[in-house]
Amino acid sequence: MQLDREYWHVDVFSRVALRGNGLVVVLHADDMSAPVMHELTREVRQFETAFLSAVDLPGRTCAVRIFTEDEELDFAGHPVLGSAAVLHTLLSAPAAEERWALRVAQRNVEVRTRTAAGWVDAAMDQGEPEFGQRVGGEQALEYADALNLTAADMHAALPMQVVSTGLPYLIVPVQYGLDRARIRHPAFEDLLARSGAKFVYVLDPDRPEGRTWDNAGRVEDVATGSAAGPAVGYLLRHGIVRPGEPVLLHQGQFTGRPSTIEVRPDEDGRLWVGGPVAPVATGRFHASLS
Repeated sequence: MQLDREYWHVDVFSRVALRGNGLVVVLHADDMSAPVMHELTREVRQFETAFLSAVDLPGRTCAVRIFTEDEELDFAGHPVLGSAAVLHTLLSAPAAEERWALRVAQRNVEVRTRTAAGWVDAAMDQGEPEFGQRVGGEQALEYADALNLTAADMHAALPMQVVSTGLPYLIVPVQYGLDRARIRHPAFEDLLARSGAKFVYVLDPDRPEGRTWDNAGRVEDVATGSAAGPAVGYLLRHGIVRPGEPVLLHQGQFTGRPSTIEVRPDEDGRLWVGGPVAPVATGRFHASLS
């Protein structure tokens, strides 16, 4: 297979390049196979890579497939925002605000975009949070130890709980130790599966600030849109933030790329998650693949 595809490199949750969460968006991926998408994702070494197909700029619709180095995801936040920002940039004359319908796996995600001074602001509707299992007792202590934390680090008034707006996260609230948190369990993904979670989000609710990693603990994510909705849904459920007020969720300082994710709950309980998207580079992949 001869590969010749345009791509964009953008930084999500930042107004300037070389901050925020990096993303490669590959255009015209209609005839690309999943194995090729996976190989390209490993090649560019971003936390996630987005592949766009069935692009209809006049209709403001598109299909998006999202890959990490390990797997394809049914949903992820910053690839959805970054993809919509790239589509917005491709418009010849964007309006003050555009609305996109992005198809991600079996889900349609509404994204709003608008042009700013050198970047694109994007926000997506993550819907209402779904609340799963609460984790306590010995199981909570096992999770704490797997994350290099102690019982004394845990928040005294808040439980660990699984929350999802597309991807189920185990929210682990802490009073101390956010700087020490890391995945040190050799089979952490299996451990998470016992509670019904796909990933973990260690959250200091007082800042609020969070951290998450791939389940092997190799790479820490800079800013996680798919975790921001569950985190703020959790804070709302437990009375840490008030309904209707926007929340600025901090992440990435421990990677050297501090980022801020804005989450706006609407009057219907739906969570809008967004932030700025800055362009970094454009180019083409030229490769012969077996």
